[in-house]
Amino acid sequence: MSITNYEEVSIYPLDDETRERLLHTQNECTFIWSTRDGWPVGVVMSYVWRDGRVWLTASAQRKRIPAVRRDGRVSVVVTSTGSKMAAGRTVTIKGRCIVHEDEETKAWYYPVLAAALIPGNAAQAAGFAKMLDSPRRVVLEVVPEKFITFDGARMAADSMGGLGRPAME
Repeated sequence: MSITNYEEVSIYPLDDETRERLLHTQNECTFIWSTRDGWPVGVVMSYVWRDGRVWLTASAQRKRIPAVRRDGRVSVVVTSTGSKMAAGRTVTIKGRCIVHEDEETKAWYYPVLAAALIPGNAAQAAGFAKMLDSPRRVVLEVVPEKFITFDGARMAADSMGGLGRPAME
């Protein structure tokens, strides 16, 4: 199929396998919540995708923590840019955020996050996990309710012969 404009790009979603691969491959996202007066705000955060959920951490004094306690509706945006995958792939997750303060959740999450961010250096990852274990830190769990995805490689292939772009994986 060849397209002549970009009016309707929702016809290029990621397949489920590619979506899962992106969420497992990438470790950086934009986490978005609403302020008390309804403004959307986002920050770039490190994350881990595990058991069909996005897991993140922040210190409880960060503005996002009381905001998600007040209204757990959040979005998480993940892009393939900077990852091992081809560029042009994105996943937006609309979900509900749960704030965990229990030691059991922190105990499994900090080492998993550290290993994802510092692969191949167990000693450095262990030191990072230890630094994360601070008194006010909480773990955020985003439970997806909807995925909005986009596969730029598929769109490029349909765009007037790929617009001269090299083929993406």
